[in-house]
Amino acid sequence: MSDQNLQPLFQIQRVYLKGLSLEQPNSPAIFLEQASPDIEVAVSTIAEKHDEHIYESMVTITITAKIDGKVAFLIEAKQAGIFEVRNIPSTQLDSLLGVGCPNIVYPYLRANIADVITRAGFPPVHLSGINFEVFYRQNQRPTGEQQARNDTDVAMRDRVAVVH
Repeated sequence: MSDQNLQPLFQIQRVYLKGLSLEQPNSPAIFLEQASPDIEVAVSTIAEKHDEHIYESMVTITITAKIDGKVAFLIEAKQAGIFEVRNIPSTQLDSLLGVGCPNIVYPYLRANIADVITRAGFPPVHLSGINFEVFYRQNQRPTGEQQARNDTDVAMRDRVAVVH
Protein backbone atom coordinates (compact mmCIF):
# COMPACT_ATOMS: atom_id res chain seq x y z
CA MET A 1 0.00 0.00 0.00
CA SER A 2 1.46 3.39 -0.94
CA ASP A 3 1.93 6.24 1.52
CA GLN A 4 -0.67 8.21 -0.42
CA ASN A 5 -3.35 5.66 0.53
CA LEU A 6 -2.52 6.23 4.22
CA GLN A 7 -2.80 10.03 4.12
CA PRO A 8 -5.62 11.49 6.21
CA LEU A 9 -8.58 12.51 4.06
CA PHE A 10 -11.58 14.64 4.96
CA GLN A 11 -13.89 15.68 2.12
CA ILE A 12 -17.34 17.18 1.94
CA GLN A 13 -19.46 15.05 -0.37
CA ARG A 14 -22.70 17.03 -0.01
CA VAL A 15 -24.50 19.52 2.24
CA TYR A 16 -28.30 19.40 2.15
CA LEU A 17 -31.48 20.42 3.95
CA LYS A 18 -32.75 17.14 5.40
CA GLY A 19 -35.97 18.37 6.97
CA LEU A 20 -37.93 21.53 7.58
CA SER A 21 -41.17 22.03 9.48
CA LEU A 22 -43.02 25.28 10.11
CA GLU A 23 -46.15 25.65 12.20
CA GLN A 24 -48.13 28.86 12.77
CA PRO A 25 -51.00 27.67 14.97
CA ASN A 26 -52.31 31.13 15.86
CA SER A 27 -52.14 32.82 12.46
CA PRO A 28 -53.52 35.16 11.30
CA ALA A 29 -54.49 36.59 14.73
CA ILE A 30 -50.89 36.47 15.97
CA PHE A 31 -49.91 39.03 13.31
CA LEU A 32 -52.15 41.60 15.03
CA GLU A 33 -50.24 41.34 18.33
CA GLN A 34 -48.02 44.32 19.13
CA ALA A 35 -45.61 42.64 21.58
CA SER A 36 -42.24 41.22 20.56
CA PRO A 37 -42.02 37.45 20.62
CA ASP A 38 -40.05 35.48 23.19
CA ILE A 39 -37.72 33.17 21.27
CA GLU A 40 -36.43 29.82 22.51
CA VAL A 41 -33.83 27.93 20.49
CA ALA A 42 -32.79 24.29 21.03
CA VAL A 43 -29.80 22.80 19.21
CA SER A 44 -28.73 19.21 18.75
CA THR A 45 -26.12 17.42 16.67
CA ILE A 46 -25.77 13.84 15.54
CA ALA A 47 -23.24 11.95 13.44
CA GLU A 48 -23.76 8.50 11.98
CA LYS A 49 -21.53 6.16 10.03
CA HIS A 50 -23.14 5.05 6.77
CA ASP A 51 -20.33 3.22 5.01
CA GLU A 52 -16.72 2.32 5.70
CA HIS A 53 -15.54 5.91 5.17
CA ILE A 54 -18.82 7.84 4.85
CA TYR A 55 -20.45 9.75 7.70
CA GLU A 56 -23.53 11.93 7.93
CA SER A 57 -23.42 14.86 10.32
CA MET A 58 -26.65 16.69 11.13
CA VAL A 59 -27.48 19.82 13.09
CA THR A 60 -31.09 20.27 14.23
CA ILE A 61 -32.50 23.59 15.41
CA THR A 62 -35.93 23.99 16.97
CA ILE A 63 -37.20 27.54 17.40
CA THR A 64 -40.33 28.37 19.35
CA ALA A 65 -41.58 31.97 19.24
CA LYS A 66 -44.35 33.00 21.64
CA ILE A 67 -46.23 36.26 22.07
CA ASP A 68 -48.11 36.61 25.35
CA GLY A 69 -47.92 32.85 25.86
CA LYS A 70 -49.34 32.03 22.41
CA VAL A 71 -47.16 30.26 19.84
CA ALA A 72 -46.43 32.59 16.94
CA PHE A 73 -44.39 29.98 15.09
CA LEU A 74 -42.52 26.76 15.65
CA ILE A 75 -39.74 25.72 13.30
CA GLU A 76 -37.69 22.55 13.25
CA ALA A 77 -34.94 22.43 10.65
CA LYS A 78 -32.35 19.73 10.01
CA GLN A 79 -29.29 20.50 7.92
CA ALA A 80 -26.95 17.63 7.13
CA GLY A 81 -23.73 16.89 5.36
CA ILE A 82 -22.15 13.76 3.97
CA PHE A 83 -18.44 13.52 4.64
CA GLU A 84 -15.75 11.12 3.49
CA VAL A 85 -13.27 10.41 6.27
CA ARG A 86 -10.22 8.19 5.84
CA ASN A 87 -7.16 7.48 7.96
CA ILE A 88 -8.18 9.78 10.81
CA PRO A 89 -7.14 8.33 14.17
CA SER A 90 -10.10 7.13 16.22
CA THR A 91 -9.02 9.47 19.03
CA GLN A 92 -9.66 12.45 16.68
CA LEU A 93 -12.66 11.12 14.75
CA ASP A 94 -15.25 11.85 17.45
CA SER A 95 -14.27 15.52 17.72
CA LEU A 96 -14.07 15.86 13.93
CA LEU A 97 -17.65 14.61 13.66
CA GLY A 98 -18.83 16.56 16.72
CA VAL A 99 -17.08 19.86 16.01
CA GLY A 100 -15.68 20.11 12.47
CA CYS A 101 -18.70 18.79 10.57
CA PRO A 102 -21.32 20.86 12.46
CA ASN A 103 -19.18 23.98 11.85
CA ILE A 104 -19.49 23.31 8.11
CA VAL A 105 -23.23 22.52 8.14
CA TYR A 106 -24.48 25.22 10.53
CA PRO A 107 -24.11 28.33 8.30
CA TYR A 108 -26.40 26.72 5.71
CA LEU A 109 -28.94 25.98 8.43
CA ARG A 110 -28.85 29.57 9.73
CA ALA A 111 -29.55 30.93 6.26
CA ASN A 112 -32.41 28.49 5.63
CA ILE A 113 -34.07 29.32 8.96
CA ALA A 114 -33.82 33.09 8.43
CA ASP A 115 -35.36 32.67 4.98
CA VAL A 116 -38.26 30.50 6.21
CA ILE A 117 -39.14 32.86 9.06
CA THR A 118 -39.19 35.83 6.69
CA ARG A 119 -41.31 33.93 4.16
CA ALA A 120 -43.71 33.04 6.99
CA GLY A 121 -44.40 36.75 7.46
CA PHE A 122 -42.33 37.39 10.58
CA PRO A 123 -39.27 39.58 11.07
CA PRO A 124 -36.14 37.46 10.53
CA VAL A 125 -34.52 35.69 13.46
CA HIS A 126 -30.77 35.81 13.04
CA LEU A 127 -29.23 32.94 14.95
CA SER A 128 -25.88 33.65 16.53
CA GLY A 129 -22.85 31.54 15.90
CA ILE A 130 -22.33 28.41 17.94
CA ASN A 131 -18.97 27.35 19.27
CA PHE A 132 -19.37 23.65 18.51
CA GLU A 133 -16.15 22.83 20.34
CA VAL A 134 -17.60 24.13 23.61
CA PHE A 135 -20.95 22.50 22.75
CA TYR A 136 -19.14 19.20 22.10
CA ARG A 137 -17.11 19.33 25.32
CA GLN A 138 -20.18 20.14 27.44
CA ASN A 139 -21.98 17.15 26.03
CA GLN A 140 -19.24 14.52 26.04
CA ARG A 141 -20.12 11.23 27.62
CA PRO A 142 -18.78 10.38 31.08
CA THR A 143 -15.25 8.94 31.28
CA GLY A 144 -16.59 5.43 31.90
CA GLU A 145 -17.88 5.38 28.36
CA GLN A 146 -14.58 6.39 26.70
CA GLN A 147 -14.23 3.01 25.00
CA ALA A 148 -17.71 3.18 23.46
CA ARG A 149 -17.03 6.74 22.24
CA ASN A 150 -13.86 5.60 20.50
CA ASP A 151 -15.74 2.88 18.63
CA THR A 152 -16.36 4.51 15.25
CA ASP A 153 -19.46 2.39 14.67
CA VAL A 154 -21.24 4.10 17.57
CA ALA A 155 -23.17 7.18 16.50
CA MET A 156 -23.09 10.36 18.53
CA ARG A 157 -26.70 11.06 19.44
CA ASP A 158 -28.75 13.69 21.18
CA ARG A 159 -26.17 16.29 22.05
CA VAL A 160 -28.65 18.90 23.13
CA ALA A 161 -28.24 22.39 24.51
CA VAL A 162 -30.88 25.05 24.97
CA VAL A 163 -29.92 28.60 24.04
CA HIS A 164 -32.16 31.55 24.91
